[in-house]
Amino acid sequence: MAFLLRSKQISAVELVEAHLEQISNSNPKLNAIVTLTAAAALERALLADAATLRGECWGPLHGMPVVHKDLLDTKGVLTTYGSKIYANHVPHEDSLVVERMAAAGAICLGKTNTPEFGAGSQTYNEVFGATGNPFDPSKTCGGSSGGSAVALATGMAPLATGTDLGGSLRNPASFCGVVGMRCAPGRVPNWPTPNAWFPLDVHGPMARNVADLAMLLAVIAGPDQRSPISIAQPGSVFSGALDAQMKGKRIAFFDNLGGVPFDAEVKQRINEQRKVFESMGCIVAVAEPNLDGADESFRILRASNAALNHASRIAAHPGVIKQTLVREVQQGQDLGAFEVARAEKLRTELFHRVRKFFETYDAFVLPTVQVLPFPLEQLYVNEINGVALNSYIEWMKSCYLISATGHPAISVPAGKSESGLPIGMQIVGRHQGERELLEIAYAYEVAAG
Repeated sequence: MAFLLRSKQISAVELVEAHLEQISNSNPKLNAIVTLTAAAALERALLADAATLRGECWGPLHGMPVVHKDLLDTKGVLTTYGSKIYANHVPHEDSLVVERMAAAGAICLGKTNTPEFGAGSQTYNEVFGATGNPFDPSKTCGGSSGGSAVALATGMAPLATGTDLGGSLRNPASFCGVVGMRCAPGRVPNWPTPNAWFPLDVHGPMARNVADLAMLLAVIAGPDQRSPISIAQPGSVFSGALDAQMKGKRIAFFDNLGGVPFDAEVKQRINEQRKVFESMGCIVAVAEPNLDGADESFRILRASNAALNHASRIAAHPGVIKQTLVREVQQGQDLGAFEVARAEKLRTELFHRVRKFFETYDAFVLPTVQVLPFPLEQLYVNEINGVALNSYIEWMKSCYLISATGHPAISVPAGKSESGLPIGMQIVGRHQGERELLEIAYAYEVAAG
C-alpha cells in the first residue's frame, strides 16, 4: 500500500475509502472499532494527496490508514479507556505513539475496543460491549488490544497500536491470527503516564505480518526526553529488509514453564513448529530459562501499579469499575514497602538468569497463550486440562512470565486448531534485541508459509 501511494498508483482518499467500506462490512458483527473518525480521515487524505501532487512526503506512513487502541490518548477524539467514567472524555493531547504515527503521515480511522482500563484479556467493557473473534464471533478475540487485532485480521486497517503489560499485544494477536510485539521497556517510550519508571507497561505495534510490524516499529521507536527509560537507539534500525542467515541459530523450545498448564492442542501445534526451524538450519533444543520469581514479582508490581493508577478513581466512583480490577487495586493497597522491594529484587535476579540463558540461545519459543479462544460470554478461563486457576489472569502466564523478564517477545501465527481457531507462537529474544528477534520471526514466517 505504501508503495502504491508513493508511486501514485492509488490515492490516499481511495485507500481510506476502501478501508471505510471494509469497516462498514465487517465492524457491525465484530465491534472492533468503537469510535470511527471517517470525516476527519477523508479530510486528512485529501491533504495527503495534495501534498503528493506537490512532490511532498510526510513520512514512511504517508497516506496510510491506521487505528489506535482506546487506551491511547488521541487529541480531539473520544478516548474512553473502556470505562463509563470516561464515556465522554476527549483528550487535549496525543499519546507519543499516536503523535509519532501522525508525524510520519498516518491517517487515523478511529479507536479500537479494549477492556476497562486494559485490565484482563477479554475485550469487553460496559461502554461499548464485547468484541468478537473474526474466525468465530461467538469466541473472544483476547485482549486487551483485542479491537486492534480484529481490525487487522479483517482488513479494516493495515496497521494498529496496542499496549502490553501482561500480554495485551501478544494475546489478541495469537487469538486473531496476526502479529503483535512486546518490546523491551523504553524501546517505544510511554507518554503520558503517571509512572514513567514503570517497566512492565509498554506500548507497541501490531500488523498482519512481521515486515509490516517492523515498518511501524521503525516509526514509533526511538528516544524521547519525556520518558526517562527510553532507549537511545533510533527507530531507523528497524527499517529495511529483514532477511538474515538462520543457519546455526540456536533455538530453545519450551517444555512446561515449570508446571504451567497448556491446552493439549496448543502445546502440540507449537511443538510441531520445531521442524520449521530445523528446515532453516537452526539448532533446536528443549530448554527453558529459570523463571523462578517471575510470577510473584509480576503480580506484586502489577497490583501496586493498579493501585497507583486506579485507587482514586474507585474512591470517586464507587461501584462503577469492574470487580476484578477493584480487587487488584485492593491487593496493591495492602502491599508493604518490603514486598514491593522484594519484587524488584526477584525481578533483578530473574533478568540476569534469562540474560545468561541468551548467551547460549538466540531465541526461546513457547505458546503465546495457554488456551484456545473461549466463549465470548466467559470473562476469563477458570481451568486448563482439569487444573484449577486461582486468578483471572493465570491463564495468561505464558505471556506475563515473559513480561517480568524485560525481554522482547513477538507473537506470530503458527496455524489453527482443529476447529479453525488461530494459535500463536511466541518468540522471545535477547534484551533490547528486537532487530534480531524480528529477523528470526520473519524467517519463520517465510519458511512456514
